[in-house]
Amino acid sequence: MSRLNYDPFQAIADNNRRQILMMLSEKSLSINLLADQFDISRPAVSKHIKVLEETGFISIRQEGRERLCELNSAGFDAVREWLTYYDQFWKRKLQNLEALLEQRKKGKKGR
Repeated sequence: MSRLNYDPFQAIADNNRRQILMMLSEKSLSINLLADQFDISRPAVSKHIKVLEETGFISIRQEGRERLCELNSAGFDAVREWLTYYDQFWKRKLQNLEALLEQRKKGKKGR
């Protein structure tokens, strides 16, 4: 399936989908077991699973009569890249602030 249908940030913006991801972080689960954990209809859970699959957060494999959902690290790549960018951005800003404060501190000692 194409991963272009959904923005990964929109996919994880929904609380139900984040809960599904948290459950799958512990172990692979069938769609039926996942659906049993929610107070929403099975079709609604299936739609959430479809969004997560199309954005690459999860993959689904057939095992006997069950369809098992499991986390897929590829789906997290865009989120990881975005977070890494801003993590580095803020580190640079804090390093610049630290250097400025150190420079001012040295300037006051020299007086």
